[in-house]
Amino acid sequence: MTSSFAQTTSQLFQQIHQSIITCERCPRLRDYCRGIGETKRRAYIDQTYWSRPVPGFGDPRARILILGLAPGAHGANRTGRPFTGDGSGDFMYPVLHELGLATKPRAIAREDGLKLRHAWIASVVRCAPPGDKPDPQEIRNCGTHLAAEIQSLPRVRVVVCLGKIAFDGYLAFLLNTGVITRKSEYRFAHGAQYLLPNRLHLLATYHPSLRNTNTGRLNRTMFTRIFLRARELAGLTV
Repeated sequence: MTSSFAQTTSQLFQQIHQSIITCERCPRLRDYCRGIGETKRRAYIDQTYWSRPVPGFGDPRARILILGLAPGAHGANRTGRPFTGDGSGDFMYPVLHELGLATKPRAIAREDGLKLRHAWIASVVRCAPPGDKPDPQEIRNCGTHLAAEIQSLPRVRVVVCLGKIAFDGYLAFLLNTGVITRKSEYRFAHGAQYLLPNRLHLLATYHPSLRNTNTGRLNRTMFTRIFLRARELAGLTV
């Protein structure tokens, strides 16, 4: 990136970041996140929880957008960075590291030095929801945050949706922006792949949650294949 482009991009992401972390649109979610941060989990009793909406992070020149559901109550809601400090991240980051999309195989804290290459990670909901189930209005409330990040990533060629809620959330963005006219033409399934009217590629995978990985519904080989395909479609070489 040229210095002027880098500076403009940095300022844009700072604005988006600030808009996200100060958001108070969903009282139920804000109360829940603050409450989790006050009661804490025993293992993290000495830590100060982030307890605010969580912005995305990664490479501003990303060709791959990785889209999840929402922060984990004791993961990103604690650490302030997507998939950091929880079981889902412990499953995902080793795969991203193996494929050259992350500089480290473990995500522990915002200050751990981990960086993404050619990838950006965000979620359709920026506050941890009770039971991992945001309501439809909460997803809609977060839509402007998702749109702002997506529109600030002009080099994205592939979108990988982790789970059906992320998949449906991205389809809602495509519908709202006129890229597609009907969501019914796109059905979620692990390994589903679509070429969108705007020439972007949409891939779907089961979410790397413990309930999927511990039961074998999603294993490392299945997950790795999705990101190998994403790299290929994005024009990246391993």
